[in-house]
Amino acid sequence: MPDLFPFIPYPDSVPGLAWVYILQSADDSLYIGHTRDLRERTRKHRLGLGSKHTHDHAVPNLIYCEGPMALEKAIKREAQLKRWSRAKKEALIRGDVANLRTLALSRERHG
Repeated sequence: MPDLFPFIPYPDSVPGLAWVYILQSADDSLYIGHTRDLRERTRKHRLGLGSKHTHDHAVPNLIYCEGPMALEKAIKREAQLKRWSRAKKEALIRGDVANLRTLALSRERHG
């Protein structure tokens, strides 16, 4: 059984601003996205309407979010997080700043 992260509460929507989020499915897979309404977007993912990934991986739950921020910034942050290694994403989710820095430095040294 995978070691699942705890669910987090949904923040309220803020008109005109967006959130970057990470969902974890029952099979431990992670999905990263952005939205203006986390509660509604997660509901769509749970119904299999949010993305192909969450359609194929059951029961996604919100485990991390950043925001609110301008939509353009959320899109860029989503793209950045999608390029990260699984270890770096997990350090971010845990709030492990020291490990996050170590992983970032390791990548700079090793390409």
